[in-house]
Amino acid sequence: MTAALPAGSDLTTRARRREGRVLLAAALANGPAELLDFILPLWAGTALGASATQVGVLIAVELAVSVVVRPFAGIQADRFERRHVAAAGALIYALSCAGYVVADSLPLAWAAAVLGGLGGALFWVAVRAMVGERLAEDSAVYPRLTSAEETGAWVSFVAGLSLIGMSGYRSVFLACACACLAAAVVLLSAPRRVASPAPALPGSVARRLRPMLVAVAVTMAAEAAIALLLLLHLQRHFELEILQIAYVFLPGAIAIAVLPERLHRFVLRYGRVRVLALASVLSAVFAVGLAWAPNPLVIAALWVLSGVAWAAVIPIQQAVVAEASGAQVGRGMGLYESAVLLGTLAGSLLAGALYDELSWPVACLATAAVILTGAGLVPWSVRALGVVDKPAGSAELGVGTPASMPEPVSGPTAGPASEAAPEPAGVPAEQHDARPPRSRFRSLGQHSMIFLVVQIVLAAIDLSWLRDLGTGAVDPLSNTRDVPVDGLAEVVYHAGRIWAFVLVIDVVWTVVTSLRRRPGR
Repeated sequence: MTAALPAGSDLTTRARRREGRVLLAAALANGPAELLDFILPLWAGTALGASATQVGVLIAVELAVSVVVRPFAGIQADRFERRHVAAAGALIYALSCAGYVVADSLPLAWAAAVLGGLGGALFWVAVRAMVGERLAEDSAVYPRLTSAEETGAWVSFVAGLSLIGMSGYRSVFLACACACLAAAVVLLSAPRRVASPAPALPGSVARRLRPMLVAVAVTMAAEAAIALLLLLHLQRHFELEILQIAYVFLPGAIAIAVLPERLHRFVLRYGRVRVLALASVLSAVFAVGLAWAPNPLVIAALWVLSGVAWAAVIPIQQAVVAEASGAQVGRGMGLYESAVLLGTLAGSLLAGALYDELSWPVACLATAAVILTGAGLVPWSVRALGVVDKPAGSAELGVGTPASMPEPVSGPTAGPASEAAPEPAGVPAEQHDARPPRSRFRSLGQHSMIFLVVQIVLAAIDLSWLRDLGTGAVDPLSNTRDVPVDGLAEVVYHAGRIWAFVLVIDVVWTVVTSLRRRPGR
């Protein structure tokens, strides 16, 4: 974390430009990362003829390298210019994607996986540290990072899965390499760091972050387990194809992309501890609901609950790690990322055993019980770090006044200072959306009119998913169309479908926020 810069200064402008470049780079790189995690097992099995064990080794190689390298990446992010470290990571990750393009054997694929683990570690640790540079003056930086990452992810899924159908896996790997190369160029074009680092805090970063690292590993293990359980259930019980499974997960991914900044308003009002506890309960409700979900459409709706929970949790976790790390935010992010990966690995191993040994309802309920422990464990970890419960406001969100963050209090507990943390400066209880309802509905109307005009054009050229849905010409689950389309037409068709989902979310959010601002609410 760095000291706050004077508002309106040239240094502030440069810092915002630097943040903007980082967010763009995160979106460009996270899409390929998420997409490759999804398609690599399929590619290895079909293109290389790998057995299930060999596929597992391929995934484990990248994961192991990432876990080992991330603490080292944190040290480099604190020692050198972070945009250079992140750009080097993006270039190595691009080389990894290119390696999959030419890989015709398992040894070459394993070598590409090693490069992917190394590049991903350097890139993500440095990127999260760079975003934390403006945390003192704008508490919404990590919600924006989460939105950028998830937007890049779901856009890449739609484009990548369509590209596989048109030209195969190698074209997808090549596109991923180009996206990572673009991320490196964007990072190198960012301004140099302009703020002085915060003073070093007493004690080691690992010791200060231990409570949060334990909480992150436990909750990630449970969340990874339920995600893999769901994947296995959709594939084996409902017999869905990979593209159909991706569509079930898509609404939740969009929720994570569009909600973090909006949910940050609740953090400013109610505090991190309450929001984290509520998010854990919401995620547990999702897991319980899965136990008796009758069909994939209900599962897709339930998955949105998990998306909402993580849209709140991920930015809070990253922000408190950055605050508690002081001048060593790179090291802190390296440890945090390692805890996330270790939890994911443990959860993935646990999920297989649960699915094989227990019935589906019992497996879901067992996972929900672990997730529910996060309602106490994660808030406790925030208090143990000694960071403030209610962060300063965000000028970009029109909420409060940016202010320097109080320095974290070292020690095992937060103490009275944390409990008596002041309210965010200038944040009335009802000021959680600076725009009046009329302005919000006007924006929604403009969005809807553009959407309507485009849909009319698409319907005229027989590429409107919305028209096909209304006439029954497309199956909403499998997205199988009576008259198939391919090539560029398929990309346009899917883009119109995704836009329809986004518009629905926009409508719901506008109505809910407008009702909350009515007198007496």
